[in-house]
Amino acid sequence: MDASGYRTIGVARDGRVLTLTMNRPEALNAIDAVMHEELSRVFTDAARDPDSDVVVLTGAGRAFSAGGDIAWMQDAIDDPASFERTAVEGKQIVFSLLDCEKPVVAKVNGAAIGLGATMALFADVIFAAEDAKIADPHIRVGLVAGDGGAVIWPQLIGYARAKEYLMTGDSLTAAEAARIGLINHAVPAAELDQRVDDFTRRLVAGPRQAIRWTKTAVNIGLKQLAHGIMDVGLSYELITNSSADHQEAVSAFRDKRRPVFTGR
Repeated sequence: MDASGYRTIGVARDGRVLTLTMNRPEALNAIDAVMHEELSRVFTDAARDPDSDVVVLTGAGRAFSAGGDIAWMQDAIDDPASFERTAVEGKQIVFSLLDCEKPVVAKVNGAAIGLGATMALFADVIFAAEDAKIADPHIRVGLVAGDGGAVIWPQLIGYARAKEYLMTGDSLTAAEAARIGLINHAVPAAELDQRVDDFTRRLVAGPRQAIRWTKTAVNIGLKQLAHGIMDVGLSYELITNSSADHQEAVSAFRDKRRPVFTGR
């Protein structure tokens, strides 16, 4: 895998384990246009990499990913046509995660918000620092959670719980997320690296074909759901991208005040 094509994602190897690190720590790994485009192809590149059998996804610094970058959101408001590219990339992110035959392990070292949470939850096994926050607060910026949250949250915790979290944008700690089945393991932060290392070594030592094709078989249902939901979800997200409430939320974030929504 050629790491030179990535400006915002670090690529590192440890034996047959390939670690991808979202690397905008000064912005809590918030996803801007550059990172979004890179995320749309990095899992395909990782899947084709001949020198790895397991992929780890994590974030640099204090966060896994704080979700969408606010300046990028304003750019999408100012140029709605750019959302077409964003929608295509959004589907590529989710489907490349699902199509990658190699196990993908999410190492959630800190907050996983919005698309950050979506990517973590679409991973095959999720380890998180027990005090890490997980949330999909699209609604809090006046957007529909069209980039995958509406697909994956109900499959992990059921429709009632998923709708509560998606319609409020409320966060939960990794410890609570593990308790309700949203993630696999919540561990003390000091133990996170070791727990992930132990698990990935176990996968590397296992029967490679059986592991890969078990993932492939399990993901068939998820891919069918994603194909049925994501175009509609992204279309609704595009509509809300042009709403007054979304602009109000972006402006309020910049002004460091609470948004006042009007339903328009």
